[in-house]
Amino acid sequence: MVSQSRSRNLTVRSMAMVFAQPKKNLLPLLLFLFCISVIILLVLVSETTHSNAGRGTTFRRNYNDPPPFTFLIKVLTFNRLHSLSRCLRSLSAADYGVSGDRGRIHLHVYIDHFNLSRNDTPVEDNLNSAREILGFVDRFEWRFGEKVVHYRTDNAGLQAQWLEAWWPSSDHEFAFVVEDDLEVSPLYYGILERMIHKYYYDTSNFSPSIYGASLQRPRFVPGKHGNKLHVDPKTNLLLYQLVGTWGQLLFPKPWKEFRLWYDEHKSNGKKPFLDGMVTNGWYKRLGERIWTPWFIKFVHSRGYFNIYTSFPNEGALSVSHRDAGVNYGKTAGPDSQLLNKSSLSSDSLKLQPLSNLKWYDFCFSEVVPGRVVRNLNELGTILPSVQREKTIILVSLYGADKMFTRNLLCHFEKLNTQNHIFIGPSSELFYDLSRRGHPVIDADMFLDKLIKSKTSYPNSVKEALGNAYVVKKCLELGYSTWAFSSNSLLIDKGPLLDRVSSEYDIYIGERSGSLIVQSSPVTQKLWSNEFLHSIASSKQSLDFIHLVNELVEQKGKRIKTVETMDIAENTNANSVNQSLGDGMPVVYWSPEVAPNMIRSKLEELNLWLIDDDLSCKAVVCHSS
Repeated sequence: MVSQSRSRNLTVRSMAMVFAQPKKNLLPLLLFLFCISVIILLVLVSETTHSNAGRGTTFRRNYNDPPPFTFLIKVLTFNRLHSLSRCLRSLSAADYGVSGDRGRIHLHVYIDHFNLSRNDTPVEDNLNSAREILGFVDRFEWRFGEKVVHYRTDNAGLQAQWLEAWWPSSDHEFAFVVEDDLEVSPLYYGILERMIHKYYYDTSNFSPSIYGASLQRPRFVPGKHGNKLHVDPKTNLLLYQLVGTWGQLLFPKPWKEFRLWYDEHKSNGKKPFLDGMVTNGWYKRLGERIWTPWFIKFVHSRGYFNIYTSFPNEGALSVSHRDAGVNYGKTAGPDSQLLNKSSLSSDSLKLQPLSNLKWYDFCFSEVVPGRVVRNLNELGTILPSVQREKTIILVSLYGADKMFTRNLLCHFEKLNTQNHIFIGPSSELFYDLSRRGHPVIDADMFLDKLIKSKTSYPNSVKEALGNAYVVKKCLELGYSTWAFSSNSLLIDKGPLLDRVSSEYDIYIGERSGSLIVQSSPVTQKLWSNEFLHSIASSKQSLDFIHLVNELVEQKGKRIKTVETMDIAENTNANSVNQSLGDGMPVVYWSPEVAPNMIRSKLEELNLWLIDDDLSCKAVVCHSS
């Protein structure tokens, strides 16, 4: 029995050794494979992280999954303890929701120093005032994130307080800037948070033209002498170019862009003058004590917009008490009625899709961005909204120089010409015009839908075909068309209108690339499919105006010449000594002439209306 038991134990031990031996041999291999797997995993994680970080500002997440962002409250104060305490208490009483619970709402208080060079107030009084403010801020409890206090060593002034308060550390950091005489509604953060989600992170509602959001009531029109602004009572949300200094949320990228623009312009001795704006008077009176003329000039040059809330009975989610200071010699009192939950309905706080909102410029005239025509049906839809007095002005972008197109737009603004539409190939200029509210026709896509051909046409044929189809559509709708090339400039509609009569159906300025086609039975018959086919069948470069001239003459119809003025016909610009003469409605130049020479001539004739930013030197508002 003992022998059998020993035998069984030996057998079991031997079997255990047999099975244990391979485990010892596999252990180093398993450890090696484990290490390799960990290394591969770390590499993949690293690459993914770098990939996401490298996307930078172009990366936008969906509204349903926005990344956590940082919200900075920038309070600007000086020597108004009562104002500051009211402001901070209203900020502390607001509902910050989950973001506040997680400590992502940070309070930064910037305390300006009293002016050491002024002696209108005893130094000891100034020191006591500063100590009181510092003591109050030190004791003030902020439960929603960090509290940072910046106490200056010298008087910076309101402009520096604003401009130096923030340089965004990322594209996911936002600043809400408030001056100390501001009071906010308990609801203010909730609506700003939803605006950030909807109009910044939601790709379907994002626009690079939006620089932020203001919670103050839209009050006046800066391009109309500061006249009081009237908003449709049914409108709770709109886009308006004017910055709102009484509770302004700033988006990171446009603010960085502004700061760099400001540095460049101020370093080169430029001033933020913008004729026609009430802010010119502010700057002449207060100079570098204020910052808004600089920002307004920047916004005007870029074509940017600000989101505004608007409520009935002069209600607002942020209210300025307009205490005595830089902007007011004496206290003026609250500008609006501060709103809370009991004074607002749930519908009034709903955020509409961006496509449903209206956009307004500095004249509070409506702007309609994003009108791009890609087919004949879209053209038929847009033309009725563009036409004025059944007339369309068609401007070619083929061979266009950006600065001359911008100068043309300033003349359009001066003449109150709103019935224009551009046609040309897609380009940076093309989409910038659309973004700024000017309707454009994408000639390549437009023609591809009309001409089912693999033939590659030269630009002159594309230009002629595009113009011809637009004119035909205008005639079908009963509209006349004024067509201009990119090297011409309409400077006065009056003389042109005086010369256009029912006696002639077509007016041509062949050298200037100008064409007027009046809507009539004659032109509708002339502008046939046969005419369009003759253009499409051309394989060589052609001159659209010359072709129209030939066609009309072949049909035995009379043509009237448009009187234009040549300011630079050749590279020597022998004609630059001309003056405008009596009532010349159009000037033109040879495309071969150097742009700087053309610009110089236009400046001599007082026809150069843009600045170095290629932005209009003036805002011209017309009575509606």
